[in-house]
Amino acid sequence: MNISFYDLSVWVLPLVLAITFHEAAHGFVAHRLGDNTAWQLGRVSFNPIRHIDPFGTLILPAMLLFAHSPFLFGYAKPVPVNFRNLNNPKLDMVWVALAGPVTNILLALSAGIALHALPWAPAGSAQWIFDNLKNALLINAVLAVFNMMPIPPLDGGRVAVGLLPRPLALPLSRLEPFGMLILIALLILLPLAGSQFGLNLDVISAILRTLTGYVIQAVLLATGNA
Repeated sequence: MNISFYDLSVWVLPLVLAITFHEAAHGFVAHRLGDNTAWQLGRVSFNPIRHIDPFGTLILPAMLLFAHSPFLFGYAKPVPVNFRNLNNPKLDMVWVALAGPVTNILLALSAGIALHALPWAPAGSAQWIFDNLKNALLINAVLAVFNMMPIPPLDGGRVAVGLLPRPLALPLSRLEPFGMLILIALLILLPLAGSQFGLNLDVISAILRTLTGYVIQAVLLATGNA
């Protein structure tokens, strides 16, 4: 697989910014709602090094990329939040969880708005800027949709735990230690197993791609790029 320096330059920057802002937003909202755990550990920061998980951010995506996986994903180092310190733990957990995906949507909107400034960009760098903004819109839309899957420890799972009544929230919350294994099974192992029998079991990826497409269309419409 030939990956040029140009390819890296237009994908790495928007990806790093998307992940960094996503994680910092979780810590910032938790801080404002009463929990200083992430703040004291320096995780409310725009320094990407503080949020990179060596395996989830670097090794896993690279392995999937070179293995031609049907779906590419990774994760950053989770922001530590002690929900018992929050002013209203059950409800505030929802706001802390939503902070990441909402930030990604705001970044996607910012990229869409910035596209209108391309006519004033230097001719030699206009294409590079366009590719960065296009990829920023795509990456942030993917992160927002993916993280809202209702599986803990993803943000959508924590939102569901915070909103569901206790008899339903407790069993869902107990899935958190196995969340990443469930995701790998649904997104990678199940499609690969299906392909061995000529079956298309890549259902979750198809749903995510469809929802991501809707989000991108909405952002383009909202920013006057439709």
